[in-house]
Amino acid sequence: MANPPPRYSKPRVFVRSVESITYSLNEMRRRRLAEAPRVIRRDFRDLLNAAGDKVEEKSIISPGKEPFITQSLHCHFVVLPPGARDKGHGHQNEAFIYFLQGRGFDMHDGVRYDWEAGDCLAVHNDSVHWHNNLDTERPAVGLIMKAKPTWLFLGLHQQGPLGTTPPPDDDLWGPPTDFAVARAPEDEQLKKVLKPHDTPWSITPHGKIRELAGTAVPLRVKAIDVYLQDIEAGSCSGQQWQMADEVFYVLEGQGYDLHWDVDVDITDKYHARIAKQPSRWAWQAGDLVYIPHNSVHQHFNADSSKRARLIGASNRLYRMLGYSRIVQLADAPEYSARAHRVAAGNRL
Repeated sequence: MANPPPRYSKPRVFVRSVESITYSLNEMRRRRLAEAPRVIRRDFRDLLNAAGDKVEEKSIISPGKEPFITQSLHCHFVVLPPGARDKGHGHQNEAFIYFLQGRGFDMHDGVRYDWEAGDCLAVHNDSVHWHNNLDTERPAVGLIMKAKPTWLFLGLHQQGPLGTTPPPDDDLWGPPTDFAVARAPEDEQLKKVLKPHDTPWSITPHGKIRELAGTAVPLRVKAIDVYLQDIEAGSCSGQQWQMADEVFYVLEGQGYDLHWDVDVDITDKYHARIAKQPSRWAWQAGDLVYIPHNSVHQHFNADSSKRARLIGASNRLYRMLGYSRIVQLADAPEYSARAHRVAAGNRL
């Protein structure tokens, strides 16, 4: 199948262009910050009520979705009806999946990987894969977070459904061989499924965090950093200033974010201009929240009786481009309390 049949009713936007008649893009950025929503309602439980008998992907953010939010990340749900499997395909970009409900298994390059709700699954780069729901009575749902637009911007376009090959009458190519250029031996030693007990919870300056994907996590994910965050009843996170944009999906609870946008003076050198007043963004379970590039943010749990749990992600490439520093402007209360206890103990 050299040219698969059309899949979309209109051309899909895989990467969005950036165009301007002026060299400065600052005004374009200001307009987008003012217009783009930062809270997107997409409760996966609503999808269960409408689930039919076909596997469906439900977009949350992507380069072609309006209103445009970001293309550093692409996020969507995959909904597997009871006992179903999808058709399978291959793409060069990797994908991170957090399973919200159900149990099943994936096939990646002919190897089976079992999963259940609460597990993380790495779909490694340049793999043929499909998802399978083992439960014959309930749908399974996965939250997929990936940096797909980055791959496509870099020219990594070799993707397609099962059966994609050069034309049969094209005799320019040799026989199929192993795709060794995308198979670093050290990567093949990493985990493909991360269980809840595989990484610990830690009290950090930003709050209670459990890393799911990152340079210190032995999961085969290279392009994004992912974490779980718990915010205790009535508490808040730390206050951070970072260059990378970020998204988080609210798994449990309700609360709000404060965002301080950051503008710039370009004079003798770059100077940051942090907003005097933050914008406030209320969220609840089932919302995806967007934190823009070069901004200060802080999360607050508005419920005095229940915790809030978030799953957040950002593109790891920013760290490699010189933006590895995160400026901690205020610590989470739990971290400050522990630091005070440690300091008091050292004085004894």
